[in-house]
Amino acid sequence: MNPLRPSDCNYLTELDFDVITTQSIIDLAAQLKSERKYGEFRSALNGQSVALYFEKPSVRTRVSFTVGVHELGGNVVELSGSNTKVGKGENAADFASVLGRYVRVIVARVFSQRTLTEMASHAGVPVINALSDERHPCQALADALTIQERLGTIRGRRFAFVGEGNNVATSTGLLLAMLGAEVWIASPDGYGLPEEIIRSAVGLSGSVYQCIDPKEAVQGASVVYTDTWVSMGQEEEAEARRQIFAGYKVDESLMASADSNAVVMHCLPAVRDEEISSSLMYHPSSAIWDQAENRLHVQKALILNLLRSPRR
Repeated sequence: MNPLRPSDCNYLTELDFDVITTQSIIDLAAQLKSERKYGEFRSALNGQSVALYFEKPSVRTRVSFTVGVHELGGNVVELSGSNTKVGKGENAADFASVLGRYVRVIVARVFSQRTLTEMASHAGVPVINALSDERHPCQALADALTIQERLGTIRGRRFAFVGEGNNVATSTGLLLAMLGAEVWIASPDGYGLPEEIIRSAVGLSGSVYQCIDPKEAVQGASVVYTDTWVSMGQEEEAEARRQIFAGYKVDESLMASADSNAVVMHCLPAVRDEEISSSLMYHPSSAIWDQAENRLHVQKALILNLLRSPRR
């Protein structure tokens, strides 16, 4: 039998599913969120196990996936770089080949996207990208659900991301463009989205634009999003980055250029009064805490979708 492509039964990037499937996951997440409010849970995993493999520290990802798996009736096995030999005598392909015989789903938070691709090609069970240096598709799903909740629709909305064209800007930007949004990424020169990401947006129902001036991106935007200026592994560049990104703070002054009912978003953790003003974190326009909660609901919906996907 021919092996399946990663996109046939895994979620490695935000474009692995078509518009209909993506929207169905978001809608299912909204339904699961409502059911949870009334103490209703689906036992789709029914005692089966899900592996969480983390090469990077995690709070929201670890807790939301752990709680989500338990609420679906499953068990969690936590693995990391410190208690496995991945990259230290065992490659990702061999690791996944064995792990896939024990668990129903593998969730991996890694450095390299290639690690995920190797796992997906050998695991024989769904592999979910819980973050890589290149992509953060689960965050993108949570962001889409949050925008749908706040604004009713994504199509036709102007979405502005202010800061580095990183994994969050890539995944959320492309997913929203796929769902029909007009996406603007404002970054200092040399810190925008890679050219291949811009090319991958061609043909989507929405659009992706880049600029340097944050006010140009935010002008009339329905959503204004930012992220930390110093990500994991960039600590040595921290002071230089603070100077480079000094004009990219999302504050009341910048929000004056957005739509009067614009929503403020941040994927957390946030450095208050650096990339975002403290006053906006708990402002009525802030959807930041809804984003964090919605990781739980979209990831449960994603697991349910992947459990229905064809296997090898």
